[in-house]
Amino acid sequence: MKTWTKEERYRVLKSEEEIRPLFESIVKSDYRQHYHIQSVTGLLNDPNGFVYHGGLWHLFYQWCPWGAVHGLKYWYHTVSEDLVTWKNAGVCIRPDTLYDNKGAYSGSALPEDGEVYLYYTGNHRDENWVRKPYTCIVKLRDDGTAEKLDPLFGPNENYTEHQRDPKIIYNEENGKYYIVLGAQTSDKKGCVIIYSSDSPTEGWSFAGQLRIPGFEDFGDMWECPSIEKISGYDVLLFCPQHLTLPGRGGSIHHSGYLLGHMDWESLTFAPDNTRFHVLDFGFDSYAAECAANPSDKNKATLVAWMGLPDASYPTDDEDWSGCLTLPRELRVRDRRLIQQPIDGLRKLRGARIDLEETDILPRVCELELIMRGGDLELSLFAGENGAGGLRIAYDDAAREITVDRSQMKRRFNTEWGEERRRPLPKGLFHLRIFIDRSSVEIFVNDGDAVFSSRVFPTEGEDRIKLKGDASVRLWELGRAVEEDFAV
Repeated sequence: MKTWTKEERYRVLKSEEEIRPLFESIVKSDYRQHYHIQSVTGLLNDPNGFVYHGGLWHLFYQWCPWGAVHGLKYWYHTVSEDLVTWKNAGVCIRPDTLYDNKGAYSGSALPEDGEVYLYYTGNHRDENWVRKPYTCIVKLRDDGTAEKLDPLFGPNENYTEHQRDPKIIYNEENGKYYIVLGAQTSDKKGCVIIYSSDSPTEGWSFAGQLRIPGFEDFGDMWECPSIEKISGYDVLLFCPQHLTLPGRGGSIHHSGYLLGHMDWESLTFAPDNTRFHVLDFGFDSYAAECAANPSDKNKATLVAWMGLPDASYPTDDEDWSGCLTLPRELRVRDRRLIQQPIDGLRKLRGARIDLEETDILPRVCELELIMRGGDLELSLFAGENGAGGLRIAYDDAAREITVDRSQMKRRFNTEWGEERRRPLPKGLFHLRIFIDRSSVEIFVNDGDAVFSSRVFPTEGEDRIKLKGDASVRLWELGRAVEEDFAV
């Protein structure tokens, strides 16, 4: 794997021709996705600025154009009419000012009076490489370009340099705007800090640190915080870092949520209980970004990075890495978030495959299982003899589902564990599985749990094996993301 110098990682992109050869090379990869947003070149990580405006869904992602490495970050822009078919629209935010000279980091979007404002962290570093984070704002023009306004505020000196990922929130009850930021206290504990204003573009001041009883010492940094109103609940989403959780192997980066009530006057989030709920039980999911649903205020639409910080993937050697999850609709059921794939994905269905006639697994497909009871063993990408592959097992006596990728030939990030488990108190009755060229997303029991994982099958890993009493339907899926070279 290539070793990158600081100069290479933080090189400024001056012309699309600098990366055209890289694009022409990576689109030949066997692992390029067919219906997931993926990096046009180089590295993709967090989704940003997810918003519906002007008849289009706008979704941005963190982008380093040069290779599978974290360096100088841009906001890359994608658009869709239906959340299924996506088009590349090119770079929107470039790190070209004093305040973001070493990267335009993650953030969010606000539609306001016919305009859309994008909020992001400007990663400034001085000549000694000392970081100062600025909360910046741009106005998204109708042509997709960005008009930068003056930064809203700089770093809070009472916290470490880790202050980032602004989520903009408008509170209808008091008519105020709030920005919540992931942060780290001076004694290295993760937290959320909040700024407020009467205007989305000026007059911002520090309001205080969010109080969350029971979570005063929970990881050393919280990234990508958000407070959403879903099905009448307040939902605090965030990514605590550098702690381990039961059932998560050795992973130290997590994406999850608390259900409860937000009091904006006292800046207190009162959780229903002191349990942190994992948002996605798979191996690769982080930095979830939500957009309000324009037609139903009881739900939101979520997209996440199908990856993790500090992780490596087999395509790193091809100088590209990263994709986003499928969009999911969020609701609350039985005091838990459920995630369901959007209905529009059904239109990608093509030929129906009869598993009575073949055990060959298409590399781009949707699989649905309806359980009749008992145990289940499902292997995806198994060999001809049925061995190996990604194993999905349900133990009815233990009421637990397990996803194990340790038998795949291409193994990666093994130090964080190769098995993930999730209890199913009501048993297993339904699985809906989306397979793309290098990913698997498993929706359990109509959205009660989700497992999102990257997989990189090799030649001969192309069979499906099933043991258990279940009815099965399998469809090939069409392409929904074109390989457009837009910069």
